[in-house]
Amino acid sequence: MPDPLGPVLGLEHVRSAMVALVGGKAANLGELMSAGLPVPDGFCLTTEAYRLATARGGQGLQVDGQQEQSAGRSLASVHQALNEQARNRRARNGQAGNGTAHGDLPVLAALAGRARDLIGENPVPRDIAAAIGEAYAALGENVPVAVRSSATAEDLPSASFAGQQDTYLNVVGAAAVVEAVRNCWASLWTDRAVSYRAELGIDASTVALAVVVQRMVDATTAGVMFTANPLTGRRQQAVIDASPGLGEAVVSGSVNPDHFVVDPSTGQILERRLGDKRLVVRPLPGGGTETLDVPNAGTDACLTDSQAADLARLGLRVEQHFGFPQDTEWAIDHDGRLWLTQSRPITTLYPLPERAAARAGTRVYLCFSLAQGLTRPITPMGLAAFRLIASSVARAARFDVPDPRNGPPPYVEAGQRIYFDLTTVARSTTGRRIVPRVFDVMEARSAAVLRRVFEDPRFSVTNRTPIGLLRHVVPAAVHARAPETLLRALFRPEAALRRVNRFSREFGKSLELGPGATPGERLEHAEFLLGNRLFPIVPAVLPLPALGFAMLGLTGKLLGGHRWDDLQKVLRGLPNNVTTEMDLELWRLATVVRDDGGSSAVLRNQAPTALAEQYNAGQLPAVLQTGLARFMDRYGQRAVAEIDVGMPRWSDDPTHILGVLANYLRLEDSSLAPDVQFSAAEEQAKETVERLVGEARSRGRLRGMVVRAALRRARLFAGLRELPKYQIVVGLAEVRHQLQQVGAALAAAGSIADPDDIFFLDFSEARQGLNGRKTGAAGGDNAADAQDLRSLVRRRREAYALELERRHVPRVLLSDGTEPEAVPSGGQGAAPAVPGTLSGSPASAGTVSSTARVILDPVGAHLEPGEILVAPSTDPGWTPLFLTAGGLVMEMGGPNSHGAVVAREYGIPAVVGVPDATILLSNGQKITVDGAAGTVVPG
Repeated sequence: MPDPLGPVLGLEHVRSAMVALVGGKAANLGELMSAGLPVPDGFCLTTEAYRLATARGGQGLQVDGQQEQSAGRSLASVHQALNEQARNRRARNGQAGNGTAHGDLPVLAALAGRARDLIGENPVPRDIAAAIGEAYAALGENVPVAVRSSATAEDLPSASFAGQQDTYLNVVGAAAVVEAVRNCWASLWTDRAVSYRAELGIDASTVALAVVVQRMVDATTAGVMFTANPLTGRRQQAVIDASPGLGEAVVSGSVNPDHFVVDPSTGQILERRLGDKRLVVRPLPGGGTETLDVPNAGTDACLTDSQAADLARLGLRVEQHFGFPQDTEWAIDHDGRLWLTQSRPITTLYPLPERAAARAGTRVYLCFSLAQGLTRPITPMGLAAFRLIASSVARAARFDVPDPRNGPPPYVEAGQRIYFDLTTVARSTTGRRIVPRVFDVMEARSAAVLRRVFEDPRFSVTNRTPIGLLRHVVPAAVHARAPETLLRALFRPEAALRRVNRFSREFGKSLELGPGATPGERLEHAEFLLGNRLFPIVPAVLPLPALGFAMLGLTGKLLGGHRWDDLQKVLRGLPNNVTTEMDLELWRLATVVRDDGGSSAVLRNQAPTALAEQYNAGQLPAVLQTGLARFMDRYGQRAVAEIDVGMPRWSDDPTHILGVLANYLRLEDSSLAPDVQFSAAEEQAKETVERLVGEARSRGRLRGMVVRAALRRARLFAGLRELPKYQIVVGLAEVRHQLQQVGAALAAAGSIADPDDIFFLDFSEARQGLNGRKTGAAGGDNAADAQDLRSLVRRRREAYALELERRHVPRVLLSDGTEPEAVPSGGQGAAPAVPGTLSGSPASAGTVSSTARVILDPVGAHLEPGEILVAPSTDPGWTPLFLTAGGLVMEMGGPNSHGAVVAREYGIPAVVGVPDATILLSNGQKITVDGAAGTVVPG
């Protein structure tokens, strides 16, 4: 077998740490061999051979050195052009890594074609061709082989690159192998491979290609096996697709294969579905393959149950070796022997909750991040902050919290997002009754999924009394004086309102730390605020909006029920809503700016990023500078994704707010002005109150009095729903301010590169950095590797950037990886009357027909007046966009979620909880939103 130090390596010498030399495919095959798993023998032509060949410009030709160097420079120029294209794309998108626009594709294709031409113009250098011939001869005389591309950015945990480069099957003879190698090199630059790398932001100059040459398996049956279910996410469930002949038919998708789902631990066939298997790929004598049409192949399974079970057990061994689920290719030869021809990580699975493996039985987890309207990951410091807040909540309810920095036992993290273990809730009669109802008005899709989970026999009820819940809730409520707050609100509503306003003012002042504090004291103060001061605002305020919505429910019952449309109107134009007040304050600033020529001109003609720089330098026109400073003084602590302490506040970066102000200036129709709309909504609400009171009075004077009192309290207190979160955000902003100063101290000492790097550490690591000690990679990293803070930050930033690319986050997740929402329910509702109709939860009554504007991130977003905003979710950072929106469609949320509440107040029709709305709807598409029916109709 080839010399392990030469350009050719035997697969038996290859290991996972050699990806840069042999590429992902070869590295994984070498690992399988080292584990004693059945892999056909072969060799790998290293990436060094690729670099030598492409740098020489074709040493096999009789050319002079000048020509050789010219060819090398030409390929380097392609790298430079691709990277320049990527930089331009990132500048347009305002983010690194992704977002290849349709207009980029022709440019990428032209550059890819140039790279292929450069490689194809020259033969493989003589010394490399000789090494290939020698290694091939060692396999046997004219032995059929498979020649497979193995790129350095391929078959990795973060990106599989499946099918991006070429494979050649049943290659016979040394000359044919050499030619297949050159074709594989060229396939590194196929249009699809270049576009895929561009989408992931991979530097073109860093990729290289190795080539695997393996003895062919003359397969009777072959296919693909996932060691976890890629559709539902469930681990320990092998999914096998199989077809007669070579596996190329299955891999390429040209055949409907037999489909098996197998329990690898028992060998039980959980699901069997036979395909037609009409096409069969078979090797030809002397090389190459042929595709045959076999009309009657679908009548029998091409795998026996025993073979399927053996495959599943083999897949389990592969997964155990690598430590995570694998996507494998396999073949069964004429002697019935199983072979593995490829293995790569399954990159689409959502990570398991970190504490799931330590707990017995199947657990159910709810995504708190999504419930808060946050789809993006949370920074490491943001997660550390939430662990402390969650611990303070648990301690207030008298739960045992061994280490507050780890969070309470139900708290878990998965995919850098927050989940809570609801297994105890699922097993409790009281929990099943209360929690879904809460989520009916917070996040309706989560409520529906939870009810499905409750039907699972694995979560049967074991606790049928509320005693355990009351033991924790009652002391916490009494300690927070919630009963007193409710009674005051019921009988002295104005006094209750004055008290909560006074509490809010005092809360903000109590957060501050005196001047002259050391970095260590600032870090301790930040921890103290998170662990002791932030949560108490919630039970102090929450009883008031809870009473307001309870009064609304009481009114519905007194009026005979089924009055949701009328009751929604009562909640329009609510007073005492801090988010509404913020949005209207920003609109008032826009009206002032519109009347100032200099301010209006810069807003209309300059990019928000440039304006932000001028604002920070104090160089904007006076009216805009002063007005924006006044707004920031009141609301600058807010942000998009503001529950993450690691996210910049508006006061840190006003780009988003300046963009919103510019959008406001485009609103020319005075009747659509937000303050006019709000006043109209308020007037409509008052008229509705009078009508409902009159209706109740017609059934009795006392009933009328009760309805009036109930609706008065509903309007007075319902708007306070936003206040607890607002006050927490005020606290988080102070925590961020303290951490920024700690970060500046660490950066000045050289412990981290940039002050904001502190948000990619946790409190313990920051404290160790202040003390001048190195830290282990805590918080999910390998603690055995002592890394300095810079290395730790760099690694976490990379992991965070990868999670930013994730488009789908499970709202409910089981500890075995199953996403219940992805499991077919078995029952389908009636087909919608209009093809393509999307259904969700009614959130704000009314109907609007307009064009859709799909926005995934509000920062820098452009929304024309009257367009229907289609978003994955919203938090207060989004709501300035509501002021010019004609309607709202959200993938998440319930009728009392934040977006729904604000939409009702502004009187814009809204539907929430619409699955995959941002994917199924497109920019410019005409749609009709019916906020009462909960439908989105195309056309």
